[in-house]
Amino acid sequence: MWSACAGAAMALAMMLPGSQAVAQPKSEISLSRQPGIFYMPSHIMEKHKLIEKHAASLGVPGVTTKWINLSGGGAQTDALLAGSVDILNTGTGNLLLLWDRTRGGVKGIVATSAQPMTLISRDPHIKSIKDFGPNDKIAVPTVKVSTQAIVLQIAAAEAFGADQWSKLDANTVQLGHPDAYVAMTNAQHEVRNHFAIPPFTFLELKNVPGAHVVLSSPDVMGGPLSQAQFFTTTKFADANPKIVQAVRDATKEAQDLIRSDTKAAVEIYKEVTGDKTSVEDLLAWLKEPGMMEWNLQPQGTMKFAAHLSKVGTLKTMPKAWTDYYLPVAHDLKGN
Repeated sequence: MWSACAGAAMALAMMLPGSQAVAQPKSEISLSRQPGIFYMPSHIMEKHKLIEKHAASLGVPGVTTKWINLSGGGAQTDALLAGSVDILNTGTGNLLLLWDRTRGGVKGIVATSAQPMTLISRDPHIKSIKDFGPNDKIAVPTVKVSTQAIVLQIAAAEAFGADQWSKLDANTVQLGHPDAYVAMTNAQHEVRNHFAIPPFTFLELKNVPGAHVVLSSPDVMGGPLSQAQFFTTTKFADANPKIVQAVRDATKEAQDLIRSDTKAAVEIYKEVTGDKTSVEDLLAWLKEPGMMEWNLQPQGTMKFAAHLSKVGTLKTMPKAWTDYYLPVAHDLKGN
């Protein structure tokens, strides 16, 4: 959720078009991300210092990066508003909401992945979205505004009727994916459902007794949905155009490595994150449907935006995905 603190509100105001604050070029860049395989390109970028490499090739030597791990998109957006990070790597919902709230003062750079999100339940009575009762808690990274929470709204509208899109909002509770996984493994915990991302999807299906799939994001969206993308303030982008280009170039190099040498990419992911999952399991999971959706172009985001606009969450409906992405991405075939 949006931070109510005065500092964040002031930071938000400072990013609005027409404010007097002007960002300065930077050589020390801070970036944030969440846990999970979704963010594997960022782990490769960190390990091989790809942003630094591509910035130097563009004539900006001496760039350094600091990667910050945060448990949810809400924490990341608060950090961007407070000025403690320069670039986020998180979900579509947070990008659209910040773009809207800042009147275009926050925009995407490139997408990084569009792997499936999966609603997992360990409750034997819950087989479909229509089986949730008022006391059935569903863990999402950030209530109401995370990508998972919004996909759940779209699914509710399809299942119960367009005017019932918020029917399951009250069921959601805010837990980062690692904490939600711990809750799912505890038979006594009240949270028996989790809208998970890889690797937590597979860990729960493997390790949680009775865990089963209720729905997945491609079922709801009719195809892949970008869940992870880099985005920043337009002031930062205007002051650091070559850094923004370096992020795009570094992302592509990382995605290319995942495709060409998946084992090496998985080993880097394990090294950087400390994930104890075996290389063999990770490689097997990446062979599952939809798990190699590593693309620069945003996918499924306009359908997402249309829902947010229809229910009044977005005050401005974008005319095209290029409205909320920087020009560095406009040559891509996004949607």
